[in-house]
Amino acid sequence: MAYWLVKSEPSVYSWDQFVKDKQTVWSGVRNYAARIHLRAMKKGEETLYYHSNEGMEIVGIAKVSKEAYQDPTTENDAWVAVDIKPVRHLKSPVSLATIKADPRLANMALVRLGRLSVQPVTEEEWAIIMELAGE
Repeated sequence: MAYWLVKSEPSVYSWDQFVKDKQTVWSGVRNYAARIHLRAMKKGEETLYYHSNEGMEIVGIAKVSKEAYQDPTTENDAWVAVDIKPVRHLKSPVSLATIKADPRLANMALVRLGRLSVQPVTEEEWAIIMELAGE
């Protein structure tokens, strides 16, 4: 099973709003690399939910509830969306500063490819993030 990380600015779509909504369509992604990752996501796989720009921290865990399909925000069938649902809030959010300070996470996509909105997370990175979050 693969792991993922998705980013959202809290002022645009926060973790709290996501929890209230109980599920969301992860749409509007217009980056070719991120699109590849969206297409690779499988139902049941877990994803880290990262607040970008404000907060800059991983705040929760979500799960893919529907695999890639035509993005409803565009008529261009090249772009896809997935559905995700919240699983739980992390005991302690994990900040970008904490991630960058941990040498075990030096190769994490969040560190290397900071602007990528959907990215893979290795099993080892996932375990380290869970450790840092007190999970």
